[in-house]
Amino acid sequence: MRTWILRALLALVAVAVIAALVMWLSLRASLPALEGDAPLAGLAAPATIERDANGVVTITAASETDAMRALGFVHAQERWFEMDLMRRVPAGELSALFGAPALDADRRNRVHRMRARVEASLPVIAGDRMPQLQAYADGANAGLAALGARPWAYLLLRQTPQPWTPSDSALTGFAMYFDLQDATNARELELHRLGDALPPALSTLLAHEGSRWDAPLFGDTYGDAALPNADVVDLRKLDVGDGEDAREDGSPFAASGDTQLGASYPQSALAPTPPFASQTVPLSPALREKGQGGPPAAADLGRGSNNFAVSGTLTADGRALVADDMHLGLRAPNIWFRARLRYPDPRAPGGQVDVSGFTLPGLPAVIVGSNTHVAWGFTNSYGDYLDWQRVLPCSEDATAGCTPTTRHVERIQVAGGDAVEFEVEDSDWGPLVHRESDGSVLALRWTAHLPGALNFGLAGFAHARDLDDALRIADATATPTQNLVIGDRSGAIAWRLLGPIPVREAGCDGHGVSVPPSTARDAGANRCAPWPIATDASPLQREADRLWTANSRVVDGEDFARIGNGGAALGIRAWQIRDRLQARDRFTEADLLAIQLDDRALLLSHWYALLRSVAEDAGRDTALHALAEASGDWDGHASVDSAGYRLVRAWRLAVHARLIDGLTAPARAALGPAFEAPDLPGFEGTAWPLVEHRPAHLLPRRFACTAQTQRGVCEPVDDGWQALFEDAAREVRDELGAQGELADRTWGERNTTAICHPLAAAVPLLGKRLLCMPGEPLPGDGTVPRVQGPAFGASQRMVVAPGHEGDGILHMPGGQSGHPLSPFWGAGHEGWARGRPSPFLPQATAHTLRLVPQSVVDAR
Repeated sequence: MRTWILRALLALVAVAVIAALVMWLSLRASLPALEGDAPLAGLAAPATIERDANGVVTITAASETDAMRALGFVHAQERWFEMDLMRRVPAGELSALFGAPALDADRRNRVHRMRARVEASLPVIAGDRMPQLQAYADGANAGLAALGARPWAYLLLRQTPQPWTPSDSALTGFAMYFDLQDATNARELELHRLGDALPPALSTLLAHEGSRWDAPLFGDTYGDAALPNADVVDLRKLDVGDGEDAREDGSPFAASGDTQLGASYPQSALAPTPPFASQTVPLSPALREKGQGGPPAAADLGRGSNNFAVSGTLTADGRALVADDMHLGLRAPNIWFRARLRYPDPRAPGGQVDVSGFTLPGLPAVIVGSNTHVAWGFTNSYGDYLDWQRVLPCSEDATAGCTPTTRHVERIQVAGGDAVEFEVEDSDWGPLVHRESDGSVLALRWTAHLPGALNFGLAGFAHARDLDDALRIADATATPTQNLVIGDRSGAIAWRLLGPIPVREAGCDGHGVSVPPSTARDAGANRCAPWPIATDASPLQREADRLWTANSRVVDGEDFARIGNGGAALGIRAWQIRDRLQARDRFTEADLLAIQLDDRALLLSHWYALLRSVAEDAGRDTALHALAEASGDWDGHASVDSAGYRLVRAWRLAVHARLIDGLTAPARAALGPAFEAPDLPGFEGTAWPLVEHRPAHLLPRRFACTAQTQRGVCEPVDDGWQALFEDAAREVRDELGAQGELADRTWGERNTTAICHPLAAAVPLLGKRLLCMPGEPLPGDGTVPRVQGPAFGASQRMVVAPGHEGDGILHMPGGQSGHPLSPFWGAGHEGWARGRPSPFLPQATAHTLRLVPQSVVDAR
């Protein structure tokens, strides 16, 4: 008997060993070849793919088309899975890969019918670049086929990769729309509903667009909000129903002081996470402090970037310097793929293109970089590029003033299950998204839906000759609308808005909420016409000696009215960048990198002083005193060793949450379950004058009135603002104190990286070890130029002078390769984490793969 048991155990062990060996060999087989010759059909002449020790690629080809074919080949070999996610997100096709858990995300995105739109307009999107798009697709499919096994992620998912097409590259471009703009337009709708339910003075206060930290590139500052007096609005006299009373039993407020950099960091379409990952991805202790965090109302992180430049008048030898760091969700591998492309082109100076920088796997172009004559970078513009329109769909019962619609049946394929069908109703305005109780429907208009919203003109920067040439290329380029900063070899620099802008009628500008008041019966009247878009934004263009943008308002007046406000960031990052640019008259690459790594907490320094001040008026046994005492190591930086930074930050957000709760309480009472707190990225401009002046009539009722107050009748208290400050401090103390001594709760403990492959959760035991970058505490936050969260932050850093790329600096987290067994997995990540200068250009060649035309191979 024992012999049979032993034999059975040995057999099981043998099977396990064989299975592990087969899996290991399959994983090894899916690594790309780095050396030798590889046939590639369609090449007009041989091309080379060189890699340095970090896997940074240099492609040398005989033409642009051959270069794009080679780029598709290497993208597919290193990043096929990531390319696949990029095309699936905007198309609403994740369920075909991940199964039923992705259905909600697919339904949400399939409403936009992006694949159908792309396939109907691909000739327009591609323009004269169809040969390069097709070459890229052919190269990608050849690169996939040349692997010894399908990419490892598909082995794990038990799926077969589907071929790449030119339409998929267009979808990759639209993935950037989904990542950089809110395809749900939720903020605008929530602000509209608040406006209906609140006194106008409160709506204005919540939506105030400025702060003392305003630093527009051109135009005036708006400053902090002017507080209305008690004759205009008095929170003590407004009906708030039972909303705030519910919080007297200890239920949590809308946001928690220490959760805004937790698992609720901004999700990224460029670094999408499978639907099951949030349940099981290994998270640092900092991410588990309080579950999923609060709503976006008080959050300081948002998809965006910093870019800035100085002209040649401010450098020793007349070179222009361009700096760019794009803030996105961080995954392993990185969103971007570093490449240098070299090929002859008669449009380029000297007939030769030599462009280096960051490519996006799925797209045949260098997105951000330098071509030795021009360097360029982007930040998200946060304009208002979506509008709601109330419509009454035509039916048998409604014909007068109604809106004709078209119905589409969308079919979503589901891995491991049956396909799911659902209906999308479209109109001239756009898809019908929200149905109201009176029978009317809200249609969504989005620049991304319209012809001309996307093209591949961005690839033209590779051959731009100078600033003027680059600006002409920008005139013909359509991307999600960005702040473009450019510098050229002569030392000139410029800013301009790049991408489509709505052309609205008078009275329908982008400043306000665009849902017109109407009932179902007159839904066809009193509305803005379906607006077109303009892709030539050349009037929104300026030149100067110093330029800076950081997702906050850049211009004012008519220009700002044209762009609109789609949730622009607080101006604090732009303020700090501007001040450091204006503080000196000579700059080097290292100086601009130092600005990118600036973690000085200027905003929170005011809140630290406020905490110390109000703690002096509190007893020694209060939470305020405990926080102030534990913040004794305050050094004015978002530094990893600072408990003071973490505690002050948490207290500020807790105060914000109570203020927002108080100001929105009447809307909560009026709207009930329909109430949603909008994203208020600029709320600091309202919060600070409130805590500075502390008006009794704008104090939330919970703190302004005694607990015995009957509904609608307020018996005022004398120290309500002090009670609010103490209540916020108590939440922070109790939350963090449960983890140990407050003075030991450092920012680094909180801001520990959790940068993983999207499938890390699907690999038991070994997922974190094999598929995540090392977790480490990092300085920075959302209100300093060095934007950093556990899985959010600078997806790259670049400082470069065109013509002096050898002196340039570049950082990229997560590495080049998407394969955990690759020598390039995580390569360069440590330099990014440490902020250590590393070269912009690829270094000495370590590996060379020679791509040979298939016809040459066949002739041998």
